[in-house]
Amino acid sequence: FSGVLAKDVLLALLELQEELAAATAWAPGAGRNVTLRDVCYAPLNPAGPGAGDCAVSSVTQFFQNNRSRLELRALQQDGQRPGTVDWHDHLIYCVNSPLSFKDITALELSCMAEYGGP
Repeated sequence: FSGVLAKDVLLALLELQEELAAATAWAPGAGRNVTLRDVCYAPLNPAGPGAGDCAVSSVTQFFQNNRSRLELRALQQDGQRPGTVDWHDHLIYCVNSPLSFKDITALELSCMAEYGGP
């Protein structure tokens, strides 16, 4: 993988998303600071969404916006040849099976987003 799907780009994207999720803005009409939670679409928790409940469409959602999951590696035996699986394998699996709760790699990660949807 290269370009926008390079690991360093994905990590930078994750960092940017974390900064945006933590951002606040003054809303004169409300007389207070507002955050992403005040304006986001949170289909599974509309009454009181936390930052992780917001439906943010991003490739990093295949890793639930979690840096540790993006960094995971695991040994996997596939037939006769042992090998290592990592974020590349999980991403390929999820692009083909975005509704999966557990990929078929040794990582066994969900493809579902942090907010619980696909």
